[in-house]
Order: sequence, then structure tokens, then C-alpha cells
Amino acid sequence: MYLGIDLGTSGVKALLIDERQGVVAEGKGALDVSRPHSGWSEQDPADWIAATEAAIGEIGASHARELAAVKGIGLSGQMHGATLLDSGDRVLRPCILWNDVRSFKEAAELDADPDFRSISGNIVFAGFTAPKLVWVRNNEPMVFAKVAKVLLPKDYLRHWLTGEHVSEMSDSAGTSWLDVAKRAWSPTLLGKSGMVPEQMPHLIEGSEISGTLRKELAERWGMDAEVVIAGGAGDNAASAIGMGTVHPGSAFLSIGTSGVLFAANGAYLPNPESAVHTFCHALPGAWHQMGVILSATDSLNWLAKVTGTAPAELTFELGETVKAPGSITFLPYLSGERTPHNDAAIRGAFAGLGHESGRAELTRAVVEGVAFAFRDSLEALKAAGTSVARASAVGGGSHSAYWLQTIATALDIAVDVPADGDFGAAFGAARLGLIAAEGADPLAVCAPPPVARSIEPRTALSSAFEAAYQRYRALYPAIRQSMNS
Repeated sequence: MYLGIDLGTSGVKALLIDERQGVVAEGKGALDVSRPHSGWSEQDPADWIAATEAAIGEIGASHARELAAVKGIGLSGQMHGATLLDSGDRVLRPCILWNDVRSFKEAAELDADPDFRSISGNIVFAGFTAPKLVWVRNNEPMVFAKVAKVLLPKDYLRHWLTGEHVSEMSDSAGTSWLDVAKRAWSPTLLGKSGMVPEQMPHLIEGSEISGTLRKELAERWGMDAEVVIAGGAGDNAASAIGMGTVHPGSAFLSIGTSGVLFAANGAYLPNPESAVHTFCHALPGAWHQMGVILSATDSLNWLAKVTGTAPAELTFELGETVKAPGSITFLPYLSGERTPHNDAAIRGAFAGLGHESGRAELTRAVVEGVAFAFRDSLEALKAAGTSVARASAVGGGSHSAYWLQTIATALDIAVDVPADGDFGAAFGAARLGLIAAEGADPLAVCAPPPVARSIEPRTALSSAFEAAYQRYRALYPAIRQSMNS
């Protein structure tokens, strides 16, 4: 048996799989987010431990014998969080999470230094780890003076599990301290943040062994004393491991509250100017790129709230056959946008409304607008040298055939829908636990799931969608200019 532990923002999920990668059991533990001030987002690391105990305890209550057979554990988690430890490994303050934007000024100052984009391959976003530490230095100097180690959220769980200070490449690439090409901490970037390499955890690959489970925990869960803990992965890279998105050119679309276009690469291909994330993958010698949309299904949820209609009913009204785009253009920037604009202040818009515009026309525009936002990410990846011919679709939006057909046509790629199953971050983490424990071939273990159906672009509509996409592209600078005037 192999255990995957995914530390999310709203909870911890533990997933138990067998040697054939069949899911045996799962458990969950809930988490809350503290927001003491506007723009702040924090969690107490002790709550992560309690939630993990609850998740594993739920599995143990129904599958104690199977839990006792665990040989390897993999970790996945929310990225970018700053967990600060003193020299005695005591937590100095609540963890500052990925969606905390208090350090936006510090992020802009670091990003203005060309070394950060040059070495890390990424824009320094406010959610990344480095600007958080600069904020602590500027606003909590007594805390900053005591910082002996900085751990990412899942790596704090690892410390609890093993006693080791270890991280891996995919998660560390989101700190703004990693030389992503060399897969090593950058003394230059650390120094420009007031940090030193000794404050960083040791780095390994996600499929390597980071340590063994502490005896106390092994006894509590009835496990063998030699349970190994894999390096693991950041949440999106772990999901890619679960989806089998590991070969160069393979990709997946996550159509959830936010949206992600994730592509695996066999080489380092940065494109920070288009707000593309270029990170190390969880397997050796591999990288990945991500385009990020901040409001994907959230855009439809917003329209559903405004119209008093369930999201599924809105898309049902569109029927099953995708038509050429109408006259309405929708920008899905309800909370700003990441790729390609990196613009937190921009907001959404409808353009081209007429007397004939009804609820169905607005829904269609929203679905098309989100599809065009994915197209923006695809174009940004193309500009960095990444070619995507097809992608697997996951997330709530993937249940809408109309939405998938629209995305396939807007991006001019085939979209595959996996057969039912759990292929998320916890499953990917469990796969990494299996690889570390057995020394298994990563590519053999990380096979993609069976495909239930494939959706091809409607080539007859290609020119109409291309014209609509160009209207979409032209609208952003106009809205941005109007906001500046």
C-alpha cells in the first residue's frame, strides 16, 4: 500500500492505493483560513497536523490492515506558503499563504530587479515566498531575526513526519529563490531577499526518498518502521503526476474555480513576460509551464448568482451543438488576471450587448470568454516554445460537453476526458510514494488514465472563432486604458 497526502487550503486529503494503483480508501480533514486584515491569508501549521491526523485516522478506522501495509508516503500541497521556524524548529508565526497579497509592494520591488526573472524564470508574484520574507523583515523584524528555516506547507508536514528539513524542485520553484534551470537554490536571489542558503531546506527530486517515518507515528498508525517519505510535489505538479502529464508536450486543462493550462517540458523554457509559470516538474530532468486564469467556472458561477439560475441550467440552455460566437464578448477578469497580463486591477466586462441579448447569449459569451482566456495561455506557452496538440480536461467545467467543445474549437486542439476516477494531487502524491518505496520506473508508474471520450475542434467554425478571439484580445487594452483615464 502507498499513501498520498495532499495539504490543500480548505483541507487535507489522504488517499491509499495498492500496488496496482487502485484506490483503496480515502480520508479528509478540514482546515480554515484566518484573514485578520484585508488581503491577509494565514493558517496555523498545527492545524495541518491535526487535519492530517484526522484524514489518516479516517482511513485507519475502516482500513486498518491496509494502512498498516503502507511502504511509501508521498506529499502534495498548496504552494508558496512561508512557514517560519526558529533554531529549535518552533513555528514563529502563522504561515502566510499563497493567496495572501500583503507583500505586493515587496514583490514589485524584487521583480524590478532583472536577476529574479533571469534566474528564477518567473515574475515575482505577491503570492510567492520571497516577498513574504521581505515583508516580515520590514514589518516583524523580531520574528525575522529568529528565522532559522523557511519551509513550504507540505514540507512542514514532512518535518513532522520525518524530522527532516527537505523540499523538492517543483514546490521550491515557486519561491522566487530557486535557480530553476540548475534546480538549486540561488545564493544571489536569497541574498537580495535578506536570506542565506542555510535557511533553506535540503533539495531532492519529487520521486526520491526524503526520510523515513518517525517511530512514534509508525506505531500509532500500525505501520512498519521503514516507511519512506517521497519528495512529493506542489499541488499542480502532483496533479500532473496523477494525470500522467509527464512526457514533453503532454498537457491538461483544469477547468475549476480558477483555470490552469499545464504542459510538461523536457527542457527549461521560461517566458516570464507573458506571466507564464515555468517550474521544475516532480520528476528528474523535467520542467513544466502553466498559464493561469483566475476566474474560470467562477465566471459562470457569478452569472448564475446574478440571474438566479443554477450554473448547470445555464449551460443546459445552450444545447449540445456549439455555434459560431455571437456579437457579445466577455472578459472573465472578475478578480484580475494572471496569464498573460499579470494585472490584479483589471476587471471583467461584457461588450457588444444589444436588445436581443438574453440570458442564453450572456451564458454563451461567458463560456467563450473563458475559452479565449485558455487560448491566451496557449499562445503564451507557444511563445515560449511549447507545442500542445491535445490536452486532458479535469475540474467541474469538464462535465459540460458544450464548454469542452468550445474550448477545443477556440484552442484548435483535441480535448480528452478521462474515465471516472481520482487523478488529483493526492493520487499523484501516492504515485510518488510508490516510486520512492519501490525504486520503480517513474514513466511506467505515471501512465495517463483511460480516456472516456475525445472532443475534436469544429474546424468549420475555426475562422469565426479566430475573429471572435481577435475581438477578445483587442478589448483588454481598451478596458485597461479606460481604467487609467
